[in-house]
Amino acid sequence: MIKEVKSLFSLKDKVVVLTGATGVLGEAFVSGLCAAEAIIIVIGRNEDVAKQRAVEVTNAGGKAIYIIADVLNEQNLIDAKDRIIKEFGRIDALVNAAGGNVAEAVIQPGSDIFDLNVSALKQAFDLNLFGTIIPTQIFGKEIAKNGGSIVNISSVSATQALTRVLGYSLAKSAIDSYTKWMAVELANRYQDKIRMNAIVPGFFITNQNRALLTNTDGSLTARGQAIISKTPFKRFGDPEELIGALIYLLSDASKFVNGENVTVDGGFSAFSGV
Repeated sequence: MIKEVKSLFSLKDKVVVLTGATGVLGEAFVSGLCAAEAIIIVIGRNEDVAKQRAVEVTNAGGKAIYIIADVLNEQNLIDAKDRIIKEFGRIDALVNAAGGNVAEAVIQPGSDIFDLNVSALKQAFDLNLFGTIIPTQIFGKEIAKNGGSIVNISSVSATQALTRVLGYSLAKSAIDSYTKWMAVELANRYQDKIRMNAIVPGFFITNQNRALLTNTDGSLTARGQAIISKTPFKRFGDPEELIGALIYLLSDASKFVNGENVTVDGGFSAFSGV
């Protein structure tokens, strides 16, 4: 008989490293991991927020520590890994949630398309792609020892041309390619011990896109309205609506899932606009 369904989705006492834990989506992920009884390693650059989120978990009866680190700084992450191994003895999973857009990389309406801010585009690309690859290199080696799961964060912009956000879109397309490539290479070396998949969020209001989607009075910008009109659910997502996909991909419920994207977008990708 198959094990109890509840246990299939359990992360009880699994040591889960969460980068980007101080962001808006990161907050929902922390909450979901706490509910799934994981031991959460809260990693981010904002110490006040990181500490607060770890405290909220412990106050709720869960287990969490916070570590201040930059996902593009290898030594930061090596130090973080050493501390985690010293304190918990292992790492069971990694969620690469660090990323987002860079304001200077957003292309303004009417700007010269042949006069792009290449430096800012590279910054957005590095943050999202190498902010996923570098943590995987460092924490993934530990996960492979005992087995586990790695979850990346893609975007609907990886497969559909979204105006103005070129650097972000390029990086997310690269993350899709990396997810499939790495999933295969991991399987070739470790069989089913370690797997990699990605979540593809639709549109959620975050600190990085708030000014693009909403006006200062909270009303929608023209871009925000256009997105809602192409989303069959006719609303933005709530960050907590990503938790189900996250827990599924981290837990034994997805043990035979590898190299896949799980889309959570209210039907945006499915709708032709007609």
